[in-house]
Amino acid sequence: MKINLVFNKYIPEYKKSLNAVEKALLDYKTEFSTFELENMEQFGELTLVIGGDGTLLRAARFYAQYGIPVFGINVGRLGFLAQAGIDDINYVIECIRDNRYNVEDRIMLQSGEYTALNDFVIKGCNPSRTSKFFLEINGKFVCDYIADGLIVSTPTGSTAYGLSAGGPVLHPELDAVVIVPICPHTLNARPLVVPSKELITVKTSDDLLSVSIDGFVTTKCVEKTSVKISPNHAKLAFLNKNNFYAVLRNKLHWGISPENNI
Repeated sequence: MKINLVFNKYIPEYKKSLNAVEKALLDYKTEFSTFELENMEQFGELTLVIGGDGTLLRAARFYAQYGIPVFGINVGRLGFLAQAGIDDINYVIECIRDNRYNVEDRIMLQSGEYTALNDFVIKGCNPSRTSKFFLEINGKFVCDYIADGLIVSTPTGSTAYGLSAGGPVLHPELDAVVIVPICPHTLNARPLVVPSKELITVKTSDDLLSVSIDGFVTTKCVEKTSVKISPNHAKLAFLNKNNFYAVLRNKLHWGISPENNI
């Protein structure tokens, strides 16, 4: 198997981690090509990503167009989407070599030329003030919000910014999208879960909109933005079938009483 090896040069001490992975691949006589995150290319049948969740998101978006699975080696903080650390690399390569891994399809969102695996975050172009947002679904008016912004999230992204803003956790296999208002100026604004086939449009009356994609790419200010499901699906690789509930417990301490953390 040929491997794409992607690294993020802005991760502290990335060279040490990169050297360790490259050495392991050479020891196991695995053909690979190394790419910096800003200059990814298509080479192999599987991609190993050295970095945090942000690095993995960018790599997954890029390789989704080729249908290539992405496996995360976490050297960041939380590593919610990554299943292994740098100390596990020999075991990871053995599993890959023996085809002992699983691939999950994850829906992505699309807005114009941009795709997101986690979410689109829509805000006004003036960060010092709230904006009034108008939500439409399939061309029909739903409601308006006076808020700091709106999050349109995939199930994968529901454990990211959307969760911090009070949104629900969606299982990654659900075929749905969640819309979460950010700090709305009302007590009756609640997150909304809709089928993934819906076309979501957000407009504003008093300012232009800015849109960030997975927390990284920011589009220029626009009058409105429409979000729909991308025809491409991201492919995430896991050594074992991903136990989503165990990840919630272990990474987010979900359902663990405070005294157990002392």
